Formats: sequence, C-alpha cells, structure tokens
Amino acid sequence: MGRVGLIKIVFASKNNGKIKEIKAMLEGLPVVLLSLNDYKDILDIIEDGKTFFENALKKARVVSEFTGEVVLADDSGLEVDCLGGQPGIYSSRYAGENATDENNMRKLLENLRGIPSEKRGASFRCVLVLYQPDGAFESFEGGWRGQIYDKPVGERGFGYDPVFFLPEKGMTVAQLPPEVKNTISHRAQAFHKLKKSFKKHVLSEVEGTGRSAAW
Repeated sequence: MGRVGLIKIVFASKNNGKIKEIKAMLEGLPVVLLSLNDYKDILDIIEDGKTFFENALKKARVVSEFTGEVVLADDSGLEVDCLGGQPGIYSSRYAGENATDENNMRKLLENLRGIPSEKRGASFRCVLVLYQPDGAFESFEGGWRGQIYDKPVGERGFGYDPVFFLPEKGMTVAQLPPEVKNTISHRAQAFHKLKKSFKKHVLSEVEGTGRSAAW
C-alpha cells in the first residue's frame, strides 16, 4: 500500500464510551479520530430514520456537510426477541428523550418481568457508515447474540452492557475486559469489515492535507 499520511476522520458522536471503544478499534491504522466534542457549534441531529442504517447515514451526511471531512457514523442498539425487536432504534431513548442508561435498563427489565431466561434472547446490532465529502459512502454491519439478565451486573462498558448476558462467557458484557469486548462485540464485527475495506482501498499517499484519498 505504500506509506500513507495520517487520515482525519470525524466520528459523529458525543458518546464518550463509544469514542473510547472506536479509538481502540482503530489502533494501528493511520487515522486521527475527532468527534463531535471537537465541534462546539454543530447542532443536534434528529435521528428520525426507520432503521439503524438510515440513522447512521443521516448522521454521517450531516456531519460531513458541516465539517467538510470524512465522517464515520454509528447507529446501534438492542433488539429483544420477545419484545418484537424493541427497543431497536430507540435504544438510547427507550425511557424518554433524556433517559440515562439506568433509566433505559430499568424500563427494559420491567417490560421483561416474569419472562424466563430461555425466552429473553436478544441481539446487539451495529451499522457503521463511512462517508466521503463527495457523497460516496460505504456501510458495515455487525451483530451479537445473547440474552437479557434479570438485573444489571458489572461495572464496565455503557448502555445495556450490564444486562446483556453472554451464555458462552458466563457473564454480562459489563464484566468483560475491554480488550475482549473490542474483539467480539457487534461494533467490533462491523469495524473488522470496515478495516478490511480501508486497507484495501486506501491506495494513495496523503501529504499534509489531513484528508484521505478516495476509496
């Protein structure tokens, strides 16, 4: 591939948990990662899509138009089988627009009260969109199966991690070491696909501009 200069990518989020995970996943690539925390004037983006992909694409497009940079956007959430896929795209605001992680988990557990563990199957899903200023984009998806535990357990991670139980590990995601989570999670799976595409298509050297070559 030859020597490639540092590539500036803006991650379309202010979520410090996601930002930390994504920086770890991009380690080893010639990338300088910024986030919406580096752009104080950008307006909140209304996530009104009907799918994870529609929301990720909208966030990526709006932020790229605002910054003029290559943008990486993520939309992810929890889908619980016996709740018909809820909370889905509403995962971050399941208990209301200003809900905390604790509020969302409490509502989820209330809605699952009385349902046995074998019927609490669930999936974490993630869709990433990598968007170029010229409008070209690629999308990548990952999924992670587990079940909803009957109470929050563990201190790591964020979101629904304390109630997402992994039978094969015998623990919740919030009990996993970050270096393990970052290799097997739904987001890690999507990032693995993104990194393969990145390494395949970033072919020309970037000198001094802080921007990437087209891919």
